[in-house]
Amino acid sequence: MEIANVFAAVPRDRFRSVANRLLGECFILKRVKDTAPDYNFILNYREAFAEFFDILGYELKIDEQNGVVGLYTSSGVGRIHLKKIESILLLILRLLYIEKRRQLSQTDDVIIIADEIYDKYNMLRLNTKLDKTSMRNAFGLFRRCRLIAKLDWDAANPDTRIIIYPSILLAVTTASLDEMYQSANDKLAKYSVGDDTFGTTDAANDEEADEN
Repeated sequence: MEIANVFAAVPRDRFRSVANRLLGECFILKRVKDTAPDYNFILNYREAFAEFFDILGYELKIDEQNGVVGLYTSSGVGRIHLKKIESILLLILRLLYIEKRRQLSQTDDVIIIADEIYDKYNMLRLNTKLDKTSMRNAFGLFRRCRLIAKLDWDAANPDTRIIIYPSILLAVTTASLDEMYQSANDKLAKYSVGDDTFGTTDAANDEEADEN
């Protein structure tokens, strides 16, 4: 009876559309024009969404400070499993987001150029070269998961501008930006000395994206 009450006033077709979008895209953002209405809809009917996704084995996460909605699961179902190079790129994006965010107001978009990613990757001195195909494939995945958006057409071009969305923070659970920064640095350090293991937890993969 309580469940029925939660769903009683919910527009069913709209609910179905937004729920499917969240499942398919991993994150819904307040400040992105085409997802803002869906973000507000979820907030208006958060109890219904929480109940619905709980039945499916997911936990609904709403970060109103950063304007992000995501899903988490403790099981392996629904996770995206990343290739090693995709996991590394995701960590680099987190680091860049944290570094840039500290220099901006809360309302400013975090914008980088692809060359900044290449620079951090090259600092790791890995045996695997970051080629343009790997870059394009990884960023195609990250775009679908609403972690980034391109301002220019070719993600592999060093001058391409990329927006990193705050959903990058929900892609991994941490207590603070400082802890996340240190954690990401530690993981990147492991890669640089040949440690190929990558444990994760999020909505885009669980962790997230391996890598929520």
